[in-house]
Amino acid sequence: MARLFGTDGIRGVAGEDLTSQLAMDVARAAASVLHDTGAFAAAEEAGGRPLAVVGRDPRASGEFLEAAVVAGLAGSGVDVLRLGVIPTPAVAFLTRYLGADLGVMLSASHNPAPDNGIKLFGRGGFKLPDAVEDEIEAHLGMPPRRRSDLAAGFGRVTDSTTEPDLYLDHLLASVAHHAAGNGAGGPLAGLTVVVDCAHGAAAGFAPRLLQRAGAEVIAIGVEPDGHNINAGCGSTHLETLSAEVTKHHADAGIAHDGDADRCLAVGADGEVIDGDQILAVLALAMAGRGQLPGNTVVSTVMSNLGFRNAMQDAGITVVETAVGDRYVLEAMRDGHFTLGGEQSGHIIMLEHATTGDGLLTALHLLATAARQALPLADVAAVMTKYPQVLVNVPGVDKARVSASAELASAVAAAREKLGTSGRVLVRPSGTEPAVRVMVEAVEIEQAQQTADRLAAAVRAAG
Repeated sequence: MARLFGTDGIRGVAGEDLTSQLAMDVARAAASVLHDTGAFAAAEEAGGRPLAVVGRDPRASGEFLEAAVVAGLAGSGVDVLRLGVIPTPAVAFLTRYLGADLGVMLSASHNPAPDNGIKLFGRGGFKLPDAVEDEIEAHLGMPPRRRSDLAAGFGRVTDSTTEPDLYLDHLLASVAHHAAGNGAGGPLAGLTVVVDCAHGAAAGFAPRLLQRAGAEVIAIGVEPDGHNINAGCGSTHLETLSAEVTKHHADAGIAHDGDADRCLAVGADGEVIDGDQILAVLALAMAGRGQLPGNTVVSTVMSNLGFRNAMQDAGITVVETAVGDRYVLEAMRDGHFTLGGEQSGHIIMLEHATTGDGLLTALHLLATAARQALPLADVAAVMTKYPQVLVNVPGVDKARVSASAELASAVAAAREKLGTSGRVLVRPSGTEPAVRVMVEAVEIEQAQQTADRLAAAVRAAG
C-alpha cells in the first residue's frame, strides 16, 4: 500500500482522494499522536489546551477541508486559530512565533485547482518528520479521543486578526540591515516589479510586501475565485510574467505558486531566472557578507551543472540531497547550514524561515540587485546554465521502473557518452504518478535526444 504522505504532505483530488472525512481523520490522528508523544505536554500540564493554527490557499475545496480539519482538532481538545487564506510559509512562521503546538496548511501548492493537500508543521514551525507522519497515518480510522479524556474540554475556534501582518513585519525586518545605502525609501526603492501571485495565497500579501519595501508594484494573478489558481499564471507559467515585464518595461518580475512557498524570477529582458540562479545569487551575497556558515549551500540532485561550477569557482561547498525541500531542510539542520533550495524555486533561508518562503526569497533577491545597483539579469549571470531537458513520463509503474536492469543499462550508457560535460538523472516523482527524466549537456540537441531515448526506456520498463 502506498504511503499517504508524500514529500510535501498529503495531496490528491479534493472530494475524491482527499475527502472531508479523510481531512477530519488526519486532524484527529495528528492530535492523538502529538498528545501521546508528549508534543502537547507543555499546554496540557499548564491546565490549558494545545493550540493549532490553520491556514489555506483560495481553492474552493479549501473551505470544506478547513471546516473538517478545524472540527477534527477542536473535537480532540485542541484550540484552533483560523488564519484564512495565507501563504504556507506564513503558517510555519506563525506556528513558531505564537508558540503553537501544530500548524496545518491546506494547499496543493503548484497543482491545478481540483487538487488539494494537507501540510503539517510541528511546534517550532518545522514540517513533521517522516516517522511522525507514519504514526499519524497508522492512527487513521481509530476511534477519536473520548470526551472524558479531554481534561480541558473541547477546543475553541477563533479567527485571526493582526497575525498575518506579523508575518509581513518579520519579512521586512529580515532585510533591514542589508538595505542599499541608508535604506531611504526602503530596500527596493527605485525598482519597478511585476509580481504574479498565481491567483493564490500570495495575492493578499506579496504586492503589499514589495510596496512596503519601496518598490513600484504591478500585480497580476491577484483575483482568486477558487478555481483559477495556477491557471496560466504563476511559477508554472512564466510566459505570462515575462510578457508583463517587457510590456511595462519593469526592472524585474517575481512569480509565486499557489501557496507562495516558491519564487522564480524574470529579468527586464523577459528571460527566466530559476531557483538555481536565485540560490547562486543569494549564496554569493551571503558569503560576501561572511554570513554563509561553513561556506556551504545545500541543493538537490536536480540542480544545474552550471550552479555547481559557479559555486566551485567561488569556493563554496555544495551539499546534495534527494529532491524535496524537506530533504534540503534536513541536510541544512544536520550540518548547521542556513541556505538551501531547489531549481523549482523552493529556497530556504533558515536564519529567517523554517520552510521554503517565496516572499522572503523575492525580497532578498531584489534587495541584492538593488544593493549592487545592477539589473537582475546581470546579477543572475553569476552562473551559466547548462541546457537541461526534463521529460515527465506518466502512467508507469514506478516500482517496476526503478527495478529495471534494461533502464539502468541505458542510463549508464548515456552517462558514459556525456562524460563530465553533462548529467543524467532518472527518478520517480514524489508528488505525482510519474517518472522524471533529466538530462544536461553542452548542446540542447544532445540533451533532448538523450532524454527522449531514456523516456522511451522508462515507458518500456513500466
